[in-house]
Amino acid sequence: MEENNGNAREEIFSKKVKAGKRTYFFDVKSTRANDYYLTITESKRKTRDDQFVFEKHKIFLYKEDFGKFVDALQDAVEHVKNDLMPEIDFSQFDEQPEEVTSNEFGEELKWD
Repeated sequence: MEENNGNAREEIFSKKVKAGKRTYFFDVKSTRANDYYLTITESKRKTRDDQFVFEKHKIFLYKEDFGKFVDALQDAVEHVKNDLMPEIDFSQFDEQPEEVTSNEFGEELKWD
């Protein structure tokens, strides 16, 4: 692996998840000491002064917390699915989204 001598963090892996007006980015980056961490960024599209702007929130997750984070997230999701909303078939949300096109105003259009 190459050394990372600058201030910029090398991006090793990136995954984007679109969810309506929100997009989530999962990025693995390296430190100067060639260690790794994960950033989770929520980017939310909003309208301000008749223009679209993106509000971003970021979480930095370090390797020593990966297991605890994944366990807590899984526990929270399972609680919602099994205890709070057992009547919902969550597999319906696992399907790939339909192709989405934007109009001239940046609004998403879905074709049936």
